[in-house]
Amino acid sequence: MDLPVETNNQNQTPKYYGIVAVLLIAAFGLGYGVGEGRVKVESGKLAITRGDVPNNTVDYSLLWNTLDLLNTKFVDRPLDQQKLMYGAVAGLVSAAGDPYTLFFNPDEAKSFTEQLKGSFDGIGAEVGVKDNQIVIIAPLEDTPASRAGLLAGDAILAINGESTSGMAVDQAVSKIRGPAATTVKLTILHLGKHDPQEISITRAKIVIKSVKLETKEVAGKKIAVVKINQFGDDTKGLLDHVVDTIVAGSYSGVIIDLRNNPGGYLETAVSTISNWVDAGQVAVKEIGFGKSEKVYSTAGVPRLKGIKTIIIANGGSASASEIVAGALQDYKVATVVGVKTFGKGSVQELQEVQNNSEVKITVAKWFTPKGRGIDKKGLEPDIKVELTPDDAKNNKDPQMDKALELLK
Repeated sequence: MDLPVETNNQNQTPKYYGIVAVLLIAAFGLGYGVGEGRVKVESGKLAITRGDVPNNTVDYSLLWNTLDLLNTKFVDRPLDQQKLMYGAVAGLVSAAGDPYTLFFNPDEAKSFTEQLKGSFDGIGAEVGVKDNQIVIIAPLEDTPASRAGLLAGDAILAINGESTSGMAVDQAVSKIRGPAATTVKLTILHLGKHDPQEISITRAKIVIKSVKLETKEVAGKKIAVVKINQFGDDTKGLLDHVVDTIVAGSYSGVIIDLRNNPGGYLETAVSTISNWVDAGQVAVKEIGFGKSEKVYSTAGVPRLKGIKTIIIANGGSASASEIVAGALQDYKVATVVGVKTFGKGSVQELQEVQNNSEVKITVAKWFTPKGRGIDKKGLEPDIKVELTPDDAKNNKDPQMDKALELLK
């Protein structure tokens, strides 16, 4: 999932998500204040002055004239004025040209928050954009999406017969989601294939427990396999409990399975890294507008330091997952096994703007402790091991097998 920032009002400090936001506010009144600048409307023209941003004068009469035309000419008037406003703001935000900068109307904002809390109605897949194509970032474990055979990297060509060409991510998500027990039909092109496939999926109530612990034994050694599905509201508490179990249980090694983990809260990624890296070290660097830099540091006691650790990652590992894998790889406290990650190296901030609607906006790019940028490039594994669709169908997992082999 994209990493946004959650805040309930404009006086709170935003909570940053790694995937995984109000720098733009539509102001159509006289003298509306924006930060340190001002917005003024004179003779139908909007002048914006904000900090280092140069004065920009735009003729907004086009917007008003178009609204007048719709309200006086459209055949099925009267039109829903609130819906028109939401559409105008969504278009404004979309014009920034960033697939992760989005406007959420109140219903969409509620759905987004529910997903981060680990419960929502849908198919159980994170959707994003790659190379201007709507794609599956990650099907979540044991959900309708995973059971239907959707894979990370699959292109969604159509939703219920409607082409996704030119469709924004939020539009695609709203069309795919729906009440439990209803059906959505997706036209899917699997990665590396040439023939699209039509798949009907029955939506369900998706409840995600973000952390699971499984114990395996290899060559007489006790190995902890920790599956992290996302970095959500419950992750830190669950992971702390898992670490307690590992420390007290005389485990010889740890496997962190981040496959198909679409991201989540940035702060949770940092607290995860802190389990292996001494306090006060760089966990992730964030570079924003004007090359401003912010460093997030590790904190607390690194209780898993010294325990041999393997991370498994794939093309569905995005954002906060990449932050964790990149940092532990930089500090050489974990070996990354699998294939190249998704490549979402940007930070979003989420903020309510009006009447429970929200804007999620990209405010910075993140870099690993050694300064590696991953946005649109992904993170390369230390040991490349692929898992093919045939492997999955035959219940084979060569990536997990390699991780266990390395811990013998």
